Amino acid sequence: MKGQTIYFKNKPKIISTATIAGPKECCGILGKYVDCALTDDMFGEKTFERAERKMLLYAVEKCIAKAELKTEDIDIFLSGDLLNQIISASFTARELKIPFLGIYSACSTMSEGLLLGSVLTDGGFAKTVVAATGSHFSSAERQYRFPLEQGTTRPPQSQWTVTGAGSALLSLKGKGPCITCATVGRVMDFGVSDVNNMGAAMAPAAADTILAHFRDTGKTPKDYDLILTGDLGALGGKIVEDLVWEKGVDISENHVDCGEIVYDVREDEFQGGSGAGCCASVFNSYIYDKMTHGSGIRKVLFAATGALLSTVSSGQGETIPCVSHAVVVENQ
Repeated sequence: MKGQTIYFKNKPKIISTATIAGPKECCGILGKYVDCALTDDMFGEKTFERAERKMLLYAVEKCIAKAELKTEDIDIFLSGDLLNQIISASFTARELKIPFLGIYSACSTMSEGLLLGSVLTDGGFAKTVVAATGSHFSSAERQYRFPLEQGTTRPPQSQWTVTGAGSALLSLKGKGPCITCATVGRVMDFGVSDVNNMGAAMAPAAADTILAHFRDTGKTPKDYDLILTGDLGALGGKIVEDLVWEKGVDISENHVDCGEIVYDVREDEFQGGSGAGCCASVFNSYIYDKMTHGSGIRKVLFAATGALLSTVSSGQGETIPCVSHAVVVENQ
């Protein structure tokens, strides 16, 4: 390890992925790439929370099946979500019966899962690890902001929590893009207290991790085909570009944010997408497909971002601490 960056000698591979997304999300780029495009965001369940859980379970089981494995072949299941006590992840683990490590870094849970899964497989502690997460607009909104029935007007700086889930299977055996290194993020706080302004709150954490990665590795933005952040949205994506530019690093030519591209952005999407399911669904479908089908994207710096707030902290007037973890995924 150098600085904040871990180097993986054995370079764990992402041998399969699986995704599922809601009707609104599938009107954008995800519609062509997800394994399951929902026509009903209730997914046949009675509550939004049960629908979110079912989506996560689908993504994990589909990911394992695509690798031609069974649940008993998986050594560890890494997962977390946005709901209190990560109930979507833990209830999914209850169904899977796979040894479970619950993790939480809000919307950066996907990159944290890939990071920890790489540590476990690269170190020989596990042969196969599944990392997964997801979110649901209707479950997240009523937990973090307002009851849906209240019909509260959304401010222009807000984002739309993605209804979706994604899963990735890591192993030293098999074919797929490999994870060569990962940069562990620090918790940053820009002094933002507006629970609707997630992009501005999380951008400093993304900038700090990206700069740390370049400092530790000696790489530059030109060494990557794509620098993928998420879920900063349109506003946060521009802020992170400005923040790293102030430090002498220009990522504007090859930087894309998951939250900015997940929807066909119209006025009712405001700044784009957010939520743990945003990065999970975009990276594990659209980006993974591009990397595995010769599109010219061979090396990606994936830095998901998460806001570490709760309704209690926000209600007490606390500002929003945030974190971003990055992994380098490349074809070799």
